Amino acid sequence: SQDKKVNSFVGVEDCGTCHKTEKQGKQLDIWKNSMHAQAFKTRQTEKADKIAMDLGHETPAVQTEACLKCHASGYNVDKALLGKKFKIEDGVQCETCHGAGSNYKSLKVMKSREESIANGLIVHEKLEDFCISCHNPESPTYVEFKLDEMWDKINHPVPKTK
Repeated sequence: SQDKKVNSFVGVEDCGTCHKTEKQGKQLDIWKNSMHAQAFKTRQTEKADKIAMDLGHETPAVQTEACLKCHASGYNVDKALLGKKFKIEDGVQCETCHGAGSNYKSLKVMKSREESIANGLIVHEKLEDFCISCHNPESPTYVEFKLDEMWDKINHPVPKTK
């Protein structure tokens, strides 16, 4: 069996190179205007630190794994797997949901959905199951999660070509 190369995180900027045009579906803008783009920044507040402390954590929210697991990507991987353009401050970003992109980011691979998936792109078949891995009562700021309503805010399909 062929050893698969480990995927590293490339960062929003790399993904956005292609995923920003009207033709592609303006995914970058959709993300930038979403709460996901603010997910890490919300950990950098006194309120977040107080929540972390109230839960018994001794570290600020931006250093607390229980917080980061839903508010950031790449915080828990070998630094060698973080590309030069990757920023933890981007919070819940492309690769949080779609997997680290180094092996599927090229246009040559991305032209084929099958090839992209074979190279590490994650496309969630059971979307709600994935979303509720963070949007659940374990979160100290949980509000009822309504998939349809929330998905409408971040849905980012590639427009169908005629």
